[in-house]
Amino acid sequence: HEQLLKMMEERMMDVEQKLRLVKRLLQDKVHQLKEQLSKNTKADVMVKDLYVENAQLLKALEVTEQRQKTAERKNYLLEEKIANLNRIVKNLASPSFSP
Repeated sequence: HEQLLKMMEERMMDVEQKLRLVKRLLQDKVHQLKEQLSKNTKADVMVKDLYVENAQLLKALEVTEQRQKTAERKNYLLEEKIANLNRIVKNLASPSFSP
């Protein structure tokens, strides 16, 4: 009976030691997961910030492209006006030089 009791105590101590080891491993894992969660949260915030910044940059690019198109249109119209004025000047100058 005492030998059985001694074996049970040894087994109990072995199980307790294994439980302490498992508890320590689980605590380490919990710590790792908390750190990973913290990193993921920071990364998530950065991704959201980049998404907002990207949207702002796309809008600024759209506005800039629209301004460029407007400037090109105005430039084209000015070039047409210059060409027309040059024709008018040429037509006005031509009769005055002919006898």
